[in-house]
Amino acid sequence: MPRDAAQTREKIVKTASRLFYGKGVRAVSMDTVAEKAGLTKKTLYYHFRSKDDLVTAYLASRDQPNLDLFAEWFAQAEGPLPERIRAIFDNIAKGAASRRWKGCGFLRTAAELVETPGHPAVKQASAHKKRLEAWLAEVIAAEQPDHAPQLARHVLLLLDGAFSTMLVHHDTAYIRSAGEAAAALLRGKGFMSAVSKAPP
Repeated sequence: MPRDAAQTREKIVKTASRLFYGKGVRAVSMDTVAEKAGLTKKTLYYHFRSKDDLVTAYLASRDQPNLDLFAEWFAQAEGPLPERIRAIFDNIAKGAASRRWKGCGFLRTAAELVETPGHPAVKQASAHKKRLEAWLAEVIAAEQPDHAPQLARHVLLLLDGAFSTMLVHHDTAYIRSAGEAAAALLRGKGFMSAVSKAPP
């Protein structure tokens, strides 16, 4: 792709990302994206054949940066594994205190597209969550190899549950409480009973 075309595409995705995250994918039209990007609709549709393609590109653009940020928070934290995992939750709480915070873009988009589970953006959201779960399993296994996949899934559920609850209550105490629960889980408190009761 020529440099100018690549720059234009990047500009579109950045503009769409800001609008979709701030207002929701259903509420933002392609006309609005083109206007805010300072482009014609013809140019917009040259780079993205449909809104579905653009919504998918929006989530794809957030995938690796989000994973990198989680990894950065984990690496910068001190202490044993449970405390470093809890640091991820604490850092999310700091970001969620801002008025600009609108929750997890992947979860919100998937919720808006709940009637179309085969939508490429929903698949992109699923792929992101799977990558996050795999990364959690990897860092957990490095120190606690037993039950790492199950622990990672439980931590992910605590994360996503807290994301959703904070949108309802607008209270970062929930993500901090989820972090405490994740840390307790990784210390072994109550985990074996949860695993023993889980379906095969």
